[in-house]
Amino acid sequence: MFIATADAKGQCDCSFRAGLPGFVRVLDQTTLVYPEYRGNGILANISENAHMGLMFIDFLRDTIGLHVNGKTRLIENSELLQRLDISDEVRQDIAVKGDRRPERWVLVELEEAYIHCSKHIPQLVKHEKTIAWETDDSRLKGGDYFKVAACQTRRST
Repeated sequence: MFIATADAKGQCDCSFRAGLPGFVRVLDQTTLVYPEYRGNGILANISENAHMGLMFIDFLRDTIGLHVNGKTRLIENSELLQRLDISDEVRQDIAVKGDRRPERWVLVELEEAYIHCSKHIPQLVKHEKTIAWETDDSRLKGGDYFKVAACQTRRST
């Protein structure tokens, strides 16, 4: 999914989040939760401005999208474990050790949701990819692929 946030001054950021199918969990008809991991940089925006837009796009099969807009708040693993409406899968995610354990979660209270029509969404083909998890090696993370390291307006994430 793509997520859009803004800080208190309105400075926007759009980022990408991915995981295994079901990594975004539905708690009830108006509440979603998804994990945040080490190194994700939009958390400051959420603490300053609770509004977030999420966009889910199926590029592989049905070529359709879903827009979700709502108010968010950060929730720690311990607080999420106290909720009665979380699934065993979420409890298992929290129990994972190391860098693949969520640092915290983002709870999204839905304000609106609507379909993004499929006519302009391309159908893509999935390829296998080796991922170097648990690394801070910038070369393995993509390095300066777009040659923006020297750009003074660059935001760190």
